[in-house]
Amino acid sequence: MAKRRAAADGEGVLIATYFAPLAADAPGAFSLLDDCAALTPTPGHDLILKTDPIREGVHFFSDADAADIAWKALAVNVSDLVAKGARPVGYVMALSFPEEPSARWLKKFAAGLKAAQTAFGLTLLGGDTDRAPGPLSVAITAFGEVPAGKMVQRGTARVGDRVFVSGTLGDAALGLALVKRPLAAIEMRLLSHQCDFVMDRYDRPTPRVALAPLLLAHASASMDISDGLLKDAGRMADASGVALAMEFERLPLSDAMTRALAANAERMRDVVAHGDDYEVLFTVPEAGVATFVSAARALPFRMTEIGVVKKGAGAVIAGADGKPLVFDKSGYEHF
Repeated sequence: MAKRRAAADGEGVLIATYFAPLAADAPGAFSLLDDCAALTPTPGHDLILKTDPIREGVHFFSDADAADIAWKALAVNVSDLVAKGARPVGYVMALSFPEEPSARWLKKFAAGLKAAQTAFGLTLLGGDTDRAPGPLSVAITAFGEVPAGKMVQRGTARVGDRVFVSGTLGDAALGLALVKRPLAAIEMRLLSHQCDFVMDRYDRPTPRVALAPLLLAHASASMDISDGLLKDAGRMADASGVALAMEFERLPLSDAMTRALAANAERMRDVVAHGDDYEVLFTVPEAGVATFVSAARALPFRMTEIGVVKKGAGAVIAGADGKPLVFDKSGYEHF
């Protein structure tokens, strides 16, 4: 925590120096000089709201880079908006510091936010800063918009729909393993560039913003994967009153995860039941699969069909022998 030693500036100077520039493109932010912000959705659109805080010791370590903390704090919220088919438009943020942050730390944090909001297409609208006992906490509420009544819900998958996932799974789990124990790279037989890749996947998840319009046009149900594929697929199944049947052999894996699995098959759990993926799990009606797949070819990341929606309940991932894979936990446990 030394890198966040007390600085002399008060809250007003802190906000004006580091955060007001991030709100410059939002007229309703009023240069962060008011107590509230104003946000008017595009006519004919609904506002979609999401809040998902991150906390030191849970979502990042005390020595994490400030820019990475900022990026991750915004990314995890935008990922949920994208999974609803929403276009990100703005966010508010509450920062709770255990001690006054240094100018150096704030500069890096603001730079990380700037990079993230530029990449994701939204702007800061307002928020609050405070000092309180306990670990550093970054609580963001993000806003997106969709055509009225068109938000893609998690509880609308139907029997016969095909199950898809974006990107690759389990990479952040490998990154976390390296943060905890760098020598794990040797055990996982990862090459240097693969170590960099999985570390980046842990530190800076990338919401699949370009996927949102395709979800609106083609998906019957959708949600982001933050607590592990198996756990979140179970949530979708429960909400929809159906069963999701998936196959491990069809799951999209990076080269890094492929090497890690070859070194230790127990890494299968990292693929399906770890969390921190921030990919999108969604279903597409069978009749629309070909059209969706054709449209998805233009995306700069992978789309993979991994299963089918069936009658029944719950989510199952079958192994190579066709039998359901069983793990001690289906994903990240919050409580």
